[in-house]
Amino acid sequence: MKIILASGSPRRQQFLKDLELDFEIQLKPVDEVYPPHLKAEEITDFLSELKADKFKENVKDDEVVITSDTIVWHKGKALGKPKNTAQAEEMILSYSDDWHEVISSVTFTTAKQQITKSFTTKVHFKILTKEEVSHYVEKYKPLDKAGAYGIQEWIGLIGIDRIEGSYFNVVGLPTHLVYETLKSLEL
Repeated sequence: MKIILASGSPRRQQFLKDLELDFEIQLKPVDEVYPPHLKAEEITDFLSELKADKFKENVKDDEVVITSDTIVWHKGKALGKPKNTAQAEEMILSYSDDWHEVISSVTFTTAKQQITKSFTTKVHFKILTKEEVSHYVEKYKPLDKAGAYGIQEWIGLIGIDRIEGSYFNVVGLPTHLVYETLKSLEL
């Protein structure tokens, strides 16, 4: 089976390497806009499938295309990538002494079928100070990350005190789900 990863994310690419999978990267531009009535995993399912649609008609019999999307769901809202440092700081401060969810959906597209699976991890931050958040945003520039932070970075090391679910999902891909689904695919 030839695996095509349709993601520019260095974290997702490294995970597939760490899973000892041979894959190639193919990127196609997608306007990541979803209908406003969608909630939680409905959003990530929709966006993951939207990314897969760009490949759907050209998938060969021996190929599987993997697309994915991740959001942070907090207080009934989807938080994607921040537009600027002020928005990044605002997002992270909103997590202080609170739980939020990191939701990822992964779509597996073959010539015969398309499967989308989602996974949710709950994350809790301790009480964060403005100084801690400002330091993190200034030094780590998390504008490319859903929810404005990386669990594997400084803010995660000092701030996250509880997690329920997959650590790897919070980093960017529910690796256990990817592995099990790839094993089950019919080509």
